[in-house]
Amino acid sequence: MTAATTATTATVNPVLRVAPAAPAEAAAHFRASLVFHADVSDVAAALAADGDPGFVVLDSRSTAAWDQGHVPGAVHLPTALIAEQAEQLLDTSVPVVTYCWGPGCNGATRAALALAELGFRVKEMLGGFEYWVREGFEFETWEGRERRVADALTAPAGSGDCGC
Repeated sequence: MTAATTATTATVNPVLRVAPAAPAEAAAHFRASLVFHADVSDVAAALAADGDPGFVVLDSRSTAAWDQGHVPGAVHLPTALIAEQAEQLLDTSVPVVTYCWGPGCNGATRAALALAELGFRVKEMLGGFEYWVREGFEFETWEGRERRVADALTAPAGSGDCGC
């Protein structure tokens, strides 16, 4: 490739304006991402399987948000109360998966940070409660359990598994 071609590609193609990382560097990055994040459908599958999933799910939103809907079996602990209540509600030997509203909210990230600083092993559930509901998983409200039809833009129709 000539210098002129490279300059043209960089100008025309915003995807490659910054070159992709070397494969080993990319693998390290993506492995690290999976260490810190869990997918909504993976969390749902683990919770639906028989037996102990090996983690606890923590909803870090307000009581009003919790009442509006939450993941069945989740522990409710708003981020502001983690420092004073986490050690009474959670076992430090059990990993915690945090969630908040959705991709536009960093509440689950703040909760995960607060828990990690207290010595908990923690992951953040990508998509939060929004994607839990959009993918058609059952949720609880103060009125009982509900389930909505999966949004075809977030989950394949008629399947609980995206095939990823």
